[in-house]
Amino acid sequence: MDVSFTMWVLTITGLCALIAADFFIGGRKPHEVSVREAGVWTIVWIVLAALFGLGLFLLGGGKPAGEFFAGYITEKSLSVDNLFVFVLIIAKFAVPPIYQQRVLMIGVLIALVLRAVFIAAGAAIIANFSWVFYIFGAFLIWTAWKLIQDARADEPEEDYEENRFLKTIEKRFPSTDRYHGTKLFIRENGRRLMTPMFIVVLALGSTDILFALDSIPAIFGLTQDPYIVFTANAFALMGLRQLYFLIGGLLKKLIHLSYGLSVILGFIGVKLVLHAMHESGLHVPEISIPVSLAVICGVLVVTTVTSLYASKRQARAESGPRKDHADT
Repeated sequence: MDVSFTMWVLTITGLCALIAADFFIGGRKPHEVSVREAGVWTIVWIVLAALFGLGLFLLGGGKPAGEFFAGYITEKSLSVDNLFVFVLIIAKFAVPPIYQQRVLMIGVLIALVLRAVFIAAGAAIIANFSWVFYIFGAFLIWTAWKLIQDARADEPEEDYEENRFLKTIEKRFPSTDRYHGTKLFIRENGRRLMTPMFIVVLALGSTDILFALDSIPAIFGLTQDPYIVFTANAFALMGLRQLYFLIGGLLKKLIHLSYGLSVILGFIGVKLVLHAMHESGLHVPEISIPVSLAVICGVLVVTTVTSLYASKRQARAESGPRKDHADT
C-alpha cells in the first residue's frame, strides 16, 4: 500500500488525539477503574480499530485491510499474554489501585515509542536483506517451541524478576520507598529522588522490549507494509490498559493461551520461511492472508473455549473434596 508522508502525519496526529482523549476523559484523575469503565473503553478501542480497517478497505481494497486485521488480532492476542507479566510487575511493586491506570498508560506509551523504533529498523532490514525472513521465521518457530515447553513446566513462574537495566537504574539512582501520588520524581532534602511510580513505568516499558522480539517478527510475517505494521501495533497497544482491568481476573482461567500462541507463532514462522524460499526463486506454496486470518481466529476461539472448560472442570474438582470433607 502506497502511503504518502501526509498520510503518515495525519495518522500519527489522529492516534495522538485519541491517546489524549483517552487520558483527559478516563485517566486524568487517578481512580480505581471499574469493570464497566474498562469494558466501555475496550469496546471503543475495538470499534476504532474496526473502523480504521474499514477505511483501509475503502482506500486500498481487501489486501491491506486483511493484513491489518490479521496483524491486529495477532498483536492483540500476544498482548493478552503480556498482561500476565504486567500483573506480576504491578503486584511486586504494590501499586495502589488508584494509580494502576496511570502507570499502565505511561508504560503503554513507552512501549508504543519502542515498537515504532523496532518497526522502522525491521522495515529497513527487510527492504535491503530479504534473507532476514529465514531468521525471523526460525526465531518464531523456536519461540513457539519454547512457549510449549514453558506451558508444560510443572512449576510456572509466579514471581517477576527485574531485568539488568532496571536493576542498574535502581542501584545508581536514589529513590523513595513510598508512592507520592502520580509523581515520577520528587525533591527531598535538596536531592532529586525517583519514586516507585517511575520504577514501575520503567519496568513495564523495558519489559516490552522482550515482548517486541516475537511480536514484531510475527506481524512482519503477515505483512511487510510498515504503515500497517505500525497501525496494527498501535491499536493493539492502546487498548491494553483497559483490557488489563477488564480481564485481569480471567487471565488465570486462560490456561491454554500459551499453547494457542505457540501454534500462531509457529504457523507465522512457517509462513515466513515459505515466503523467504519464494523470494529466493524456489517454487513453494505461499499462505494467503485470508487463510492466515482464519487460522489465527480459529486457534484463539478454540484456545479460549478449551481454557474456560478446563478451568471450570478444575474448579469443580477442587471444590468437590472440600465439600465432602465438610460433610464428614
